[in-house]
Amino acid sequence: MQITPQTLIALYTAVSAAFNQGRSTYTPTGDRIATTIPSTTAQNDYSWMGEFSRLREWIGERQINKAKVHSYAIKNKKFEATEGIKAEYIEDDQYGILMPKFQDMGYAAATHPDELLYALLAVGFTTPCYDGQNYFDTDHPVGEEGQEVSVSNMQAGSGSAWFVLDTRRPIKPLIKQLRRDYRLQAKTDAGNSDHVFMHDEYLYGVDARLNVGFGFWQMAFASKADLTDDNLDAAIAAMMGFKSDKGRPLGVMPDLLVCGPSNRAKARKIIEAAQKVGGESNTNYKALDLLVVPWLA
Repeated sequence: MQITPQTLIALYTAVSAAFNQGRSTYTPTGDRIATTIPSTTAQNDYSWMGEFSRLREWIGERQINKAKVHSYAIKNKKFEATEGIKAEYIEDDQYGILMPKFQDMGYAAATHPDELLYALLAVGFTTPCYDGQNYFDTDHPVGEEGQEVSVSNMQAGSGSAWFVLDTRRPIKPLIKQLRRDYRLQAKTDAGNSDHVFMHDEYLYGVDARLNVGFGFWQMAFASKADLTDDNLDAAIAAMMGFKSDKGRPLGVMPDLLVCGPSNRAKARKIIEAAQKVGGESNTNYKALDLLVVPWLA
């Protein structure tokens, strides 16, 4: 097969179709735990975080909610993956055998935001959020200035981490900040591409600009203690007891248990079994949805 502009157009069409097919085979789960926020600059400022919204009876003048101002910003990052097709594959009409590679590239683009989100969740024990404390910490300051008390959203331990989340609110536990969505591009013109001219190889790549960050810490609780009924009950009770800086209950209602494969069996016994061993009723049966994530330990 002679390599012509028409041949390269047909090749791009095939690569694009394979990419989109691969991308469609994965259903993201991160959208449940993260709020997607568009970005139009190098970074977004989230200094407004700190107080949940609440309505009051309108008596007299409006009362302006003067929330604490925090220093928290998420900088966008660039990500890419690039694959090449040697000219011989095109000349010999054998490029079809490479299409699974581009299907996998599409799959990688689809899973990438989830990988970023769950990786961030895992390092929440050592990574600060908007209040300057680690996202999962025992010392989150809550209360009016000068009257703060320390509040914990974690259990210590030495095991694999598991997480209890409230995903019902518009502002979810995590933030997915999207500057530019994933796009497929090609370098196939020998007259304009040094790589094509020097290496006789045609390049196809996907890239995006985005980043992830933490939302309200009150929407999440993490534990490295053993995943048991008692520890899960304690985590749920702690979240439901969270209050605002002004002392009002936040109304947090956990609805999701997230864990890695190592905690899968324990989680299923606690959440998905109607009865315990011995026939006793399981009070946590379907109390939360269960999400087992392969990117968590």
